[in-house]
Amino acid sequence: MQNESTAGNKYFMLLIDDCTRMVWVYFLRYKSDALNCFQKFKTMVELQSGFRVTCLRSDRGGEFTSCEFNKLCEEEESIQRQLSMAYTPQQNGVVERKNRTVVEMEKAMLHEKGLPYYLWA
Repeated sequence: MQNESTAGNKYFMLLIDDCTRMVWVYFLRYKSDALNCFQKFKTMVELQSGFRVTCLRSDRGGEFTSCEFNKLCEEEESIQRQLSMAYTPQQNGVVERKNRTVVEMEKAMLHEKGLPYYLWA
């Protein structure tokens, strides 16, 4: 986002279940926070559902291809990785469309109530 939130967040990460299309939104101060955010998400989902996370589809952003993220997926948890090709958001279309929808909804709600954009989170 162009404006920091009141908590200092500049980014958000959407996680979508491919089967049910359920969406979780996490706000990030830095892109490097994606690993910790995914670990929390994974723990929560596995405890609530009783099923393991077995596959993760993402773009090739540095936050998803770091050594620590790869180590978590390969060695510790055996999570299958599906990385989209560079500069092809069409391969990750569900999340790309939901990202746009979430941003447009957020801007519309703030504009309707006349609130400043730093309240986006």
